[in-house]
Amino acid sequence: MKRLYDIVSVLRKKCPWDMEQTHESLRGAMIEEIYEAVDAIDRGDLANLREELGDITLHVVFHSNLASENGEFELKDVLNEECEKMIRRHPHVFSAENKDKKAKTVDKVLEKWENIKSKEHSTETISAKLHDVPRALPSLMRSFKLQKRAAKVGFDWDDKTGALDKILEEFDELKDAISEGSAEHMEEELGDLLFSVVNVSRFLSINPELALKASADKFVKRFSKMEEIASNNHLKLEEMDVEQLELLWQKAKEDLSKQL
Repeated sequence: MKRLYDIVSVLRKKCPWDMEQTHESLRGAMIEEIYEAVDAIDRGDLANLREELGDITLHVVFHSNLASENGEFELKDVLNEECEKMIRRHPHVFSAENKDKKAKTVDKVLEKWENIKSKEHSTETISAKLHDVPRALPSLMRSFKLQKRAAKVGFDWDDKTGALDKILEEFDELKDAISEGSAEHMEEELGDLLFSVVNVSRFLSINPELALKASADKFVKRFSKMEEIASNNHLKLEEMDVEQLELLWQKAKEDLSKQL
């Protein structure tokens, strides 16, 4: 870690590009590196994961270096604070006082974790806890977390039926907005519909981000198969009409289902 920190320190003094960077200018690149690491995990590519984890570490070091230059905090402060947090939130592992109260299941560990987090932020209002959910999160994930926090104080449907009915309500409102023709209103109602769909996923204990990812992956796989079938028959997708494309899509679905 020290070697990497020293390299970054030199770059900040001698490389024109690195000298110009700020926390804000690196924001997009940091998000991209995290997604690339997640993609490597999804693909099971450990060699690439090792590389991407290095890139993420570079960002941790770079941001810490920027903060150090401004007299705000050091890399050691980042690491020490994280160490203290891990120890504090794992009393069943590190605290001698809790040696007879070991969390023996994953559920118990998560329960303790959430209880400790709640105590750390016990003075916060519910609204403050909602504001604590990062706005930079993917919107599906952020919506899920917001709904989960609101539900803890009883602001929730009794069961999934209410959440499902809300989808139908929002769908009707979206249709009305489309008829009205206001782009701003359509965007608002579409957002409400998506938010309601996320709420149903919470009731079903389904991660909406993963569910949508799976559907997107399925679409790519089917489309690729459709193009393969077209190519084998000396056809080009862009030269086919909607009916032909639909038949080809159904054929691709059928062929892929046989491979399962």
